[in-house]
Amino acid sequence: METGDRLLTPGEVAALFRVDPKTVTRWAAAGRISSIRTPGGHRRFRESEVRALLEGDESLDDTTTGNGRAHPTNE
Repeated sequence: METGDRLLTPGEVAALFRVDPKTVTRWAAAGRISSIRTPGGHRRFRESEVRALLEGDESLDDTTTGNGRAHPTNE
């Protein structure tokens, strides 16, 4: 497996984005980031996709800041 295809845990992804692991799980449930399930049912995330999101090649959610707190929208 290439380095870019390494599978990350929700905790590892959360540390990279500086959010709570539950936030990462919510992103996955909402389809904002793809995940795979282990035979035991745990979520894992492809490192290559996570890196692309971190580098700004793709967007997760415009309503969340880097600290995981929602910022107000003007709606």
